[in-house]
Amino acid sequence: MKFIEALNIERGDTVALVGAGGKTSTMAALAHELAAHGFSVIATTTTRIAHDELPLFPSAVAVPDGVNGQVRFETSEQPVFVYKSIERDKANGVSPEDTKILAEHADVLLLEGDGARRLFFKMPREREPVIPAHTTVVIPIVSYLVLGKALDSVTVYNAAGIVNTFDYLPGETIRSKMVARVIRDARGGLKGAPDDARVIPFINGVPREGYPRARARFIAHQILQNPRVDRVVIGDSRAADPVYEVVKRAGAVVLAAGMSTRMGTPKVLLEWTNGETILDHILCQLRSARVDEICVVTGNHAEEVTAIAERHGARAVYNPNYAVGEMLSSVNVGLRAMPDHIASALIVLGDQPTIRAEVVRRVMRTYCNQSARIVAPSYDMRRGHPILLDRSLWDELYALPEDGAPRDVLNRHSSEITYVNVADDAILRDVDTPQQYQEELRRAQT
Repeated sequence: MKFIEALNIERGDTVALVGAGGKTSTMAALAHELAAHGFSVIATTTTRIAHDELPLFPSAVAVPDGVNGQVRFETSEQPVFVYKSIERDKANGVSPEDTKILAEHADVLLLEGDGARRLFFKMPREREPVIPAHTTVVIPIVSYLVLGKALDSVTVYNAAGIVNTFDYLPGETIRSKMVARVIRDARGGLKGAPDDARVIPFINGVPREGYPRARARFIAHQILQNPRVDRVVIGDSRAADPVYEVVKRAGAVVLAAGMSTRMGTPKVLLEWTNGETILDHILCQLRSARVDEICVVTGNHAEEVTAIAERHGARAVYNPNYAVGEMLSSVNVGLRAMPDHIASALIVLGDQPTIRAEVVRRVMRTYCNQSARIVAPSYDMRRGHPILLDRSLWDELYALPEDGAPRDVLNRHSSEITYVNVADDAILRDVDTPQQYQEELRRAQT
């Protein structure tokens, strides 16, 4: 995947890159991608970059007297890097005021907002970073290569700032949670980000396969604990396809409001295994899969269902139309209850005790890896549950008539569905009747 897709950059954006671990190489890669897509691009810095990095850009323009409204960049070589002067081995950047003028001369303005002496990790100092108020996207960067190294000045820019701010020990081994804690903090990676800017951290230098990829994903989920963060990008800025995945928050809407007419008793409250109910088991699987936000839609036996939901840290929302409404009404109640920072939601059946955390993880991972708007598990060419829907589709569900169904939206976007093939038919099975319940219970106990 390319940066332009992962970051969702649009004409008119001003993008500030801060932190350490590959800012300039990332800015250059993004600049070349944008230019290849027909964008006019100006890159600059509000601090300094190494003079030997200017060749990363096809054209470099000096503005020794500063930028003014009459400046024109007519070079056909894109992208263009603009700097003020050269001193020793550094190219000095422009003022924050000048960046606003530069932004008017390009489709997209890219800028570095601080320096890091080519180290792996950074805590900003008092007057850093310098991010213009008109910035629309802020990208805090950290190198994966910092993990396992010592918290000292050899590896970390302003290591003392991390020690003093977060109570770590000098020389302490840098671990995943430390990195995430600094990046997501308003005094760390988010410092200086305008309130209305999208914040998209980038974990750079990640090996493409194996344990490092999973470790980077863990860091991303830790960073996403701050709702101010839009998403986290994982990859390597020097790779041909620099983005391996985009980690976004996924929620789950668990449909537990139904009348259970064919069963004769509330299905979600039926005993499953180890003394748990079916709903207990489903929520445990979702928690194990690290779903960010779980919303249980209640109706029939709402008090008992709510108590189970709260025991698992899930939120319960009541569907007043549960007795007469179709599945769509519960889906929409659940989606409307999702916080604004949730990017997608799994639609989870409350009567499907065979749900497995591994399938949920694969569905969410596919959503991150392929930028798919709809992801569904599939067995033998048959679609099952849970189905993940990107937030961009939720309004279409809200607009359906009362007798509509979620499958109407799925059918409308059938060409956009990405399927995850699974090895058994558990994704197709639920427990509508006493016979089905007994059969599933027998399977679970063998």
